[in-house]
Amino acid sequence: MIEFKQVSKTFKIGPREVHAVKDVTLTVEQGDIFGIIGFSGAGKSTLLRLVNLLERPTSGRIEIGGTDVTSLSAKELRRQRQNIGMIFQNFNLFNSRTVAGNIAYPLKLAGTPKTEISRRVTELLQFVGLADKAANYPDQLSGGQKQRVGIARALASNPDILICDEATSALDPDTTSDILRLLKKVNREFGITILLITHEMEVIQSICTKVAVMEDGEVIETGGVFDVFTDPQHGTTERFIRSVQQDLPSPGILKEWRDAGGGKLYRLLFKGPIANEPVLSRVTAKHGVTFNIVYGSVRELQERLFGNLIVSFAGDPVATAAAIDEIATLTDIEEVIEIER
Repeated sequence: MIEFKQVSKTFKIGPREVHAVKDVTLTVEQGDIFGIIGFSGAGKSTLLRLVNLLERPTSGRIEIGGTDVTSLSAKELRRQRQNIGMIFQNFNLFNSRTVAGNIAYPLKLAGTPKTEISRRVTELLQFVGLADKAANYPDQLSGGQKQRVGIARALASNPDILICDEATSALDPDTTSDILRLLKKVNREFGITILLITHEMEVIQSICTKVAVMEDGEVIETGGVFDVFTDPQHGTTERFIRSVQQDLPSPGILKEWRDAGGGKLYRLLFKGPIANEPVLSRVTAKHGVTFNIVYGSVRELQERLFGNLIVSFAGDPVATAAAIDEIATLTDIEEVIEIER
């Protein structure tokens, strides 16, 4: 478990003070894949660097497995860092070393016997799918292969925690998907806690179990990925979500609807098992009202169904109001008044 307790980090730049992290309290449970997302300058990279004390907090405590890492001696900190693997956006491989040599490097630093290094390197090459690349050099590899080497190197010392600093930002979409699948495999097979930062909501959606949203050095929202995606509480979170799912029609489409004489539009959200039920058909038929689905979809998120539909109703106004009231007892429904982008 990683715990941030009222953690702040302030940098002094000449006479100026930059408050990069402000009073963050956050818990990452053992075995989580925990994503931290934010726009550039939100403070997420600084927060990540505080975990292994590449940056020291100005105030607050950081505990790993119940130990306050800010109180460790230099020797204890070196030992603690061996328990934390790290992968980077730009891979940070040694170009003068082979793939095998890069993976072996942290083991050599730790004084691991040569026979154990050889066994571990072979094992990790198999795990990341690069068994035939041991003698290659980094400039002979693709971006995805380089990141696989980075992951293998990070796993070499059998860490409990893996820190990912924008690990897929330099990769194309297909390669990103491959690397995310590999990270899920790492988490599933080794039980390693993964803490990652990204500015891509697709990454959070694809791999994470929990997410924290940062803005201006503060954590403004946190929770399970499904809950945050389906019920965001902050405008910044909503903007990130709209980058991966178009949950409302564009202003142009809405104007066309209004100009064509379209009536009121309502947004319905279906979460979990109710997304499989014919709620609209059943309730509107009961009240003698018809409906038209103008926009939306039903999709899978974190192995649960999530429906987002924009609909209109037609029929007797009293019956329509009664149908809407009944639907509101079953799921979330709200009138679409205007759309802000």
